[in-house]
Amino acid sequence: MVGTAHPTNMEYEGRYKAFDATRIRTYPLRTRSNKVKLNDLVFPKDLAAFAFDLPETVRQDVRTVAEAIGAARHEKKPVILFTGAHLIKNGLGPLLLELVERGAVTLVAGNGATAIHDFELALVGETSENVPTALDKGQFGMAYEFAYINMALSVGNQQKLGYGESLGRMICDDKFRRAVLALVAKQDSIQQFGHPEVSVLAACYQRKIPFTVHAGLGTDVIDQHPSFDGQAKGGCSGRDFLIYTNEVTKLTKGGVVINIGSAVTGPEVLLKAVSMAANVGAVPHGILTADFDLREHEPRQMTDESAAGYYFRDQKSVVTRIPHAFSGKGLYIRADQAQTFPFLCQQILETL
Repeated sequence: MVGTAHPTNMEYEGRYKAFDATRIRTYPLRTRSNKVKLNDLVFPKDLAAFAFDLPETVRQDVRTVAEAIGAARHEKKPVILFTGAHLIKNGLGPLLLELVERGAVTLVAGNGATAIHDFELALVGETSENVPTALDKGQFGMAYEFAYINMALSVGNQQKLGYGESLGRMICDDKFRRAVLALVAKQDSIQQFGHPEVSVLAACYQRKIPFTVHAGLGTDVIDQHPSFDGQAKGGCSGRDFLIYTNEVTKLTKGGVVINIGSAVTGPEVLLKAVSMAANVGAVPHGILTADFDLREHEPRQMTDESAAGYYFRDQKSVVTRIPHAFSGKGLYIRADQAQTFPFLCQQILETL
């Protein structure tokens, strides 16, 4: 492992003892063992031969979502897609990228890990660190190049940019990237993004479609580094929340909201955004919401605080409360997203 020369951005002068992040040692990302490589990614050309193993009831619900997306885009209504990290981590990013390129979605959102996996693929063409082999060695999440993300957010925060926009600009804009790397890159660091063509962040930036990142503090590997700047991360992500909410204000005449594999962050962001939109008079109406996940769903538990299902935020907010509050319809699509998302993309592309 190699040291880092960058001081921490998180100085503390309070009454307690805080961890000294300058003690952290890092290693070059190119030396890390990863589970997902370019050959593991699923591309649109692969859909024709894809082996779908889905019940007919699931297929029909997915077709309903695809048809609603096609109709919404034909009528220039919003299609908002929030995804957890596993969609990118499991190699399905190129399919989402195709939806961006085809104008099938008007905003892509994710958590911090979603952006990190996309960043890794864009930079080195690999992602999904083998955590068990790194954790006991103190190496999990310690690849030096995560400092690129932290510095892009620091620069982006100075320029009052959003999180997704800052990372997309770092991948796509030579001038911005040079400004970031001049502050953080080492002599042996990777200086170019080798595979921007598989990056959803890059595709959204180039197409001027927002990719909003809704991050917590202490939740991502970038937070482990001396380069971590909580003000920058919070500032950029906070702006993304307002960008996301602005898109939600366009749902007054209908549209589609999809949540894929996000159990808490996606549903909570949507819940707050629809409340803000309604508060200013932009009340969503007649929307279709769809939640893609693996857990069982029992609608009767959504109003029973003694039931475990009541506390599944995605089912309660995305499938039940929000569509019911705004004269809409909510669908819960229970199956492996490695099957349902490719099938959804196939149906959307056929509809378009």
